[in-house]
Amino acid sequence: MAPYGSDDSTTTEADDLRAGRRKAARYVVPVAVVGVAAATIGLVPALADSGDPDLPKISAQELIEKIAQSDVQQLSGTVKISTDLGLPDFGGLGSSLTGGGGGSRSGSGDGSSADPSSKLTELATGTHTLRVAADGDDKQKLSLLEDAAEYSVIHNGKDLWGYDSASNEVFHSTVGDSAKGEETPDATPKDLTDEALKAVDDTTSVTVEGTAHVAGRDTYRLVIKPKDSGSTVGQITVAVDSKTGLPLKFTLTPSSGGAAVIDAGFTQLSYAKPAASTFDFTPPKGAKVTEEDASEAQDGDFEHALPGGGKTDEDFAKGLEGADGFEGLNVIGEGWDSIATFDTGGQGIPSGSEVGGDFGGFLDSLGDKVSGKFGEGTVFKTRLINALITDDGKVYVGAVTKDALVKAANEGK
Repeated sequence: MAPYGSDDSTTTEADDLRAGRRKAARYVVPVAVVGVAAATIGLVPALADSGDPDLPKISAQELIEKIAQSDVQQLSGTVKISTDLGLPDFGGLGSSLTGGGGGSRSGSGDGSSADPSSKLTELATGTHTLRVAADGDDKQKLSLLEDAAEYSVIHNGKDLWGYDSASNEVFHSTVGDSAKGEETPDATPKDLTDEALKAVDDTTSVTVEGTAHVAGRDTYRLVIKPKDSGSTVGQITVAVDSKTGLPLKFTLTPSSGGAAVIDAGFTQLSYAKPAASTFDFTPPKGAKVTEEDASEAQDGDFEHALPGGGKTDEDFAKGLEGADGFEGLNVIGEGWDSIATFDTGGQGIPSGSEVGGDFGGFLDSLGDKVSGKFGEGTVFKTRLINALITDDGKVYVGAVTKDALVKAANEGK
């Protein structure tokens, strides 16, 4: 089906797209109940009805405005998520790198297996099924379904609960009024779309390309593509509910081709008001309850500094400058080709032969040795984010190709 919108890069349209993108980025639908700032999440495609729906034509600008004006306050449904970053098989190294599989699940150590900030990192790899529900700004729930177990995050008023049925552990913290909407994880199709729209500028092509059925709803397909060739992002496709303007499916495909890196969407959806009891939670008898220490809680700045989690390049730099080991951080380039660079002040990553053993082999499997005017270094790759660490301790990282990182290091030298 031919595109509804055109890829016209005139100044007027570019200004309109930026205006619509700013409105969409400011709007927060209260379904932000799942995700990791990094947001490196993917979805098994939702089952679609046969045939595409016949909908009135709409321009890219009009569809962006429709997303911005969406006012969905209540919903419940099922989301399927998959992630394919192309990381190598960790094998026996996995448990040592994550603190020990069974140990971390049982809540050994200082942390809690029910803490959302650690538990929901599981969404960064593999395929997962989630149940979500929302009723306004104050009530959201996400349940991560596992083999013979379930993990839930419940936000109800000022209380944020995490419950891991496998370990019978509970995590509890209090949500302040000023932090509403930021305490729960953000990675629904709506959240991911908001982040993608922040990248819409003169370096971006935005079109409407056909329609689709998603979770029983008629949707438009909004397609966002970098115009330049240096990014690892091929395109982002968002299925937008034609009636409500709510993004129902988000798919990020890499410029290298193949399966989606991120593909998240609803397979079942209802806009009916969830029962009030959906958001009730009382710690089960015998459960270990961990209360968050307010004095150790993060203020959220670093969250927004993560790839995909910051509003601007300045936010990215500001957040990392406050973290240990990120002295003198700078963001070079613009838009999709932005690269964050900083100096660790130490030596680069040792080679696998220098380290030896399983961990040495693991390092070699991740990295490619490169050289240039900057000297020598190693590029560590995923299908989305790549990082060059030079032998003298400088780091270059972004959603760009290996060649783009080497070029940046050479110019930096």
